[in-house]
Amino acid sequence: MALPLGEGGGSRLRRQLESGGFVAGEYVKQLSQQSDGDRDLQEHRQRIQALSEETAQSLKRNVYQNYRQFIETAREISYLESEMYQLSHILTEQKGIMEAVTQALLLQADRDDPALGARRAAAADPFLPLSAKEAAASEEGRQRTLTTLLEKVEGCRDLLPESPGKYLVYNGDLVEYDADHMAQVQRVHAFLMNDCLLVATTLPNRRGAYRYDALYPLDGLAVVNVKDNPPMKDMFKLLMFPESRIFQAENAKIKKEWLEVLEETKRNRALSEKRRLEQEALPRPAPTPPESTNPFEEDEDDEEEEPSAEEEVVDLSLEWIQELPEDLDVCIAQRDFEGAVDLLDKLNEYLGDKPVSQPVKELRAKVDERVRQLTDVLVFELSPDRSLRGGPRATRRAVSQLIRLGQSTKACELFLKNRAAAVQTAIRQLRIEGATLLYIHKLCHVFFTSLLETAREFETDFAGNNGCYSAFVVWARSSMRMFVDAFSKQVFDSKESLSTAAECVKVAKEHCKQLSEIGLDLTFVIHALLVKDIKGALQSYKDIIIEATKHRNSEEMWRRMNLMTPEALGKLREEMRSCGVGNFDQYTGDDCWVNLSYTVVAFTKQTMAFLEEALKLYFPELHMVLLESLVEIILVAVQHVDYSLRCEQDPEKKAFIRQNASFLYETVLPVVEKRFEEGVGKPAKQLQDLRNASRLMRVNPESTTSVV
Repeated sequence: MALPLGEGGGSRLRRQLESGGFVAGEYVKQLSQQSDGDRDLQEHRQRIQALSEETAQSLKRNVYQNYRQFIETAREISYLESEMYQLSHILTEQKGIMEAVTQALLLQADRDDPALGARRAAAADPFLPLSAKEAAASEEGRQRTLTTLLEKVEGCRDLLPESPGKYLVYNGDLVEYDADHMAQVQRVHAFLMNDCLLVATTLPNRRGAYRYDALYPLDGLAVVNVKDNPPMKDMFKLLMFPESRIFQAENAKIKKEWLEVLEETKRNRALSEKRRLEQEALPRPAPTPPESTNPFEEDEDDEEEEPSAEEEVVDLSLEWIQELPEDLDVCIAQRDFEGAVDLLDKLNEYLGDKPVSQPVKELRAKVDERVRQLTDVLVFELSPDRSLRGGPRATRRAVSQLIRLGQSTKACELFLKNRAAAVQTAIRQLRIEGATLLYIHKLCHVFFTSLLETAREFETDFAGNNGCYSAFVVWARSSMRMFVDAFSKQVFDSKESLSTAAECVKVAKEHCKQLSEIGLDLTFVIHALLVKDIKGALQSYKDIIIEATKHRNSEEMWRRMNLMTPEALGKLREEMRSCGVGNFDQYTGDDCWVNLSYTVVAFTKQTMAFLEEALKLYFPELHMVLLESLVEIILVAVQHVDYSLRCEQDPEKKAFIRQNASFLYETVLPVVEKRFEEGVGKPAKQLQDLRNASRLMRVNPESTTSVV
């Protein structure tokens, strides 16, 4: 039975698989019975596979669409929360202004008709104190109640200084919940005073005793009602930038009382503060000095009265100054860092040439608290815990505002820490796969590109702060140490060949030269950090060559090489030519024979290869290490030839040995000396001594023991 194919068959298959009564086992059993053979089953399997892939793609599209909608919704919620926060501030300010106007009208009416004012006050408060003595007793009673309650709170005596006007307004038990997961955190007791809110945690083993948790000034506190969502109900949120806390009251009545008393206390605090500033801003008559019979004191008194008159000129009743702390809070909440710093600059410019009076000091204290909050937010923006994406330019906004706040040193430190974490993360994310040289290319590209971008951004951000450049140089050196650690771990610790190590070091040097574009030369730093590993690699490879040479010497038969084919002979000629041996043809014979020993030829190729790779790694600190390694390698071969020449009795072999010795002294050693001088830039006396000596080692002619 042929199974249906095409789009119609696919739709029927989809409906069949999506049906509620679908049973996989029965479906497979029925399909096996109805199929005509293996081909039908294969076709059906392909259709199911295609349907599965189509379903997977549809799921991916739906997930991506939902994810985008979720991100957009979260962004809209964030905007809405910010707007609601601003609206709450605006409503609170409008309510305070209306009540202030009403209070001012009542005060004016009381001045016009004192009897009416007395009757209104008596009707409004039947318990109004009848004398100043009773008022003092009431104030003293409220302060005594506050002192008694605070004695039960551990750790708040030093944090809550006593002041004549401070008293307790409201207090009660609350339960704190986590703002993200809505899980119960702890039980607390809140003390609302006329200027601040104290939160204390309940001590489990002591009834009626508490431990200090936090203290929030009412000036920077916002109260938000949380809508009931069973079982989460009777909750309200306190916003203290940059944090927020959620508390649950015992019932709806207590929650309502908390919301009302918090708003009322905040409003009274704002009104009293405004009245105090207005009173202090009014000009005060100068005290009448006592009469003096000294006629010379008149000029001194005039000079002393002038600055006192100037001190009273500072006008802090301007609307933008009165609203400055709240405007700073809004800017910080909306992450408008530039606007906040602009307001601070405007205030500093206004107060720049004004005398420092007591109202100015109090205003400065409030503003300094906002400056600390703004600085903390900017510091958090530059912390490595934040996202490191976006490159160095992503930090420019926070860095520039910190510099404007006079925090250049802190901005420099945080910027460099942020970039160090970014570079380290980028290096860690590199996948170690494939050849070592490929990984080193990626490592150098990532590191030196990041270093170059950081340097350019540093020049842009700190152009006028020359004192920060030394910090950047120190940071660059420490970053280079981190790079060299990753480099050495992959190149030298893994025991790569000397040729691979030389290529990797060459790549690192070439990338390091890119920093010269910005006037930064760290070549000497990378040399100093790599010198130990390169010395170890040279000595290790030198030991390998010496061991291989000794092994070949032990099996030396002093016979000519027979390469068997012209191709092999041509290849050897090319290898010798690449090693710098141009007269190799004079050592070749007929029929693919070479009039040299296999040991000498192998030694020549290995020594020249070692020299070429070592010169790629060369810098002045490695001069003596390279020179001593070459001398040791050459001594092994020359000593063996010298010993064989003394011990050999066969005249033909002795002549062959002399021919090999002549090749070493007259061809190989001059080539080594010339190539070393070309690579280093100066001749080596030790190599000259080896070449000029008829024998490298004077040995007793009667001795038959090798000195190797």
